[in-house]
Amino acid sequence: MAQTEAIAAGIPAGPAASRSGAEVALWRLYVLRFFFAVLAVGQGMIQLPLFFHHPHWTVTSAAAHSFLLALALLSLVGIRYPLQMLPLLIYEIAWKLIWLAGFALPLWLANQFDAQTRQSFFEIAPIVIIIPFMPWGYVFEKYVRQPGDRWR
Repeated sequence: MAQTEAIAAGIPAGPAASRSGAEVALWRLYVLRFFFAVLAVGQGMIQLPLFFHHPHWTVTSAAAHSFLLALALLSLVGIRYPLQMLPLLIYEIAWKLIWLAGFALPLWLANQFDAQTRQSFFEIAPIVIIIPFMPWGYVFEKYVRQPGDRWR
């Protein structure tokens, strides 16, 4: 990888690179920490009070709120270990993009975007902000190029 491409991807080239060939720039680690903090505080402020007072939860809504509270708690770990918790952000990006492309877009194209879908859209769509800040070079090196764990 050329040095300019490496710097643009947030991966230092040369002696600063790790054994796997991908080290993430310090500024990108701080950006990841910021996103984890936003997830932790944002979801925590919403889900923690609901956890202690939930008289109208159904089985389905209880599962969703439990998932979101777990996301908030694990995001706290991501503040300290942003690279180790990257799969959490990747999952967050993946499910939201799947929802946007597979649910919201078809409704919008069919002119069937109701108020509830519009509200969900504005809660889910901001995930696109994270995409350009993800260390995709590191993700590729770590989760695609690196050999997997042994099976036996």
